[in-house]
Amino acid sequence: MKASILTIGDEILIGQIADTNSHYLADYLDKLGFEVTEMMSISDGESAIREAMDRQLSRVDLVILTGGLGPTKDDLTKQVFCDFFDDVLVEDATVFNHVKQFIEGHFKRPISDINRRQALVPSKATVLFNALGTAPGMMMKKGNTQYVSLPGVPFEMKGIVEKELTPVLKEQFTLRFNVHQTIVVYGIGESLLAEYLSDWEDTLPESIQLAYLPSRGRVRLRLSSSGENKKEIEANLATYIERIPAEVKEHIRAYSDLSRSDVVIEQLKTAGQTLACAESCTGGRLAVLFSEKEGASAFFKGGVVTYATQSKIDLLGVSKETIEQYSVVSEQVACEMAEQAHHKFKADIAVSTTGNAGPTKGDSEAAVGTVYVGIASKHGTFAVKCELGQPREQVIERTISRALELVYNEILKK
Repeated sequence: MKASILTIGDEILIGQIADTNSHYLADYLDKLGFEVTEMMSISDGESAIREAMDRQLSRVDLVILTGGLGPTKDDLTKQVFCDFFDDVLVEDATVFNHVKQFIEGHFKRPISDINRRQALVPSKATVLFNALGTAPGMMMKKGNTQYVSLPGVPFEMKGIVEKELTPVLKEQFTLRFNVHQTIVVYGIGESLLAEYLSDWEDTLPESIQLAYLPSRGRVRLRLSSSGENKKEIEANLATYIERIPAEVKEHIRAYSDLSRSDVVIEQLKTAGQTLACAESCTGGRLAVLFSEKEGASAFFKGGVVTYATQSKIDLLGVSKETIEQYSVVSEQVACEMAEQAHHKFKADIAVSTTGNAGPTKGDSEAAVGTVYVGIASKHGTFAVKCELGQPREQVIERTISRALELVYNEILKK
């Protein structure tokens, strides 16, 4: 079954807000068994909404629209939706009672005519109750295409999808299973990875699709397949994953779509080890990656951001003489930063970062883009020099990736 997603709102088209609804709906529909063939953001204008709805007719089995269902005059989706089906708007008693209770109970004021408009729905529509807001969802069919209109407020939209829409879709559609297996590879670029996998990729059957998803510091391989028997699909994918060449397997860090930090966190938990950070050029971003996770105190001891040279001396206890002799961007300073964090936080592993992220030099003559990442643990202390170029954001992101990779490797040491 094919589906498309239409998000409505000028605020999306001018970049004022990010379209998180499409991201959520695409993931939701894929897991439900639909094949999402198109996602589109359109303006609030009547013609734009109507043209987009016309375009999807008979092309897909399901169209989900979000946005434009508010009570104000610029919210036009409901009327266009109604006109598309040659229907008329009528007041739904259940929706009206809910809106009345919501306005009078929550906002402590009488319901107004503009609020009452929220209870208007096409007379032939299946109404999807919105327990978290005043704009209900609506569902109508034209030809072989089912159209669903949902409010644009994300938490309201998700509430309707999960409580009201899912049972209806499962009842109306015969859906297949979409299975995706993500493999996270570190330390190999996309082109070299493709070379290593060339012969293996040629053996994949047409029922399995392979996608390369590169990002800074890693490449995700996504294998996808669909069918009626989920266990058979998963077993078939596992067979081909087992045949991945050895030179790639040694660089695999996860067999799920984990983030870079999640891969390290899972390894820390498995090993029962803890981590601390001493950061300069990464400005605390490493610490955030670990501290934002639930239960972080079990694996993350803490971190310190010593951005200025003097703070490295005053807070961490890095030797002034070391900085004067080798410069603040050096292997020696990175090592001392890691050692001090290792000692002060009493962590199993400490990681440090110091460098010139650019675009101009700071308290060091080291070339812009030069970074040192230090590691301290029971196995000793060392630092790695990285030449990361520009722009600044790239330097910081690549430093984070290198630091996470070094921490991961340190955890594996016996």
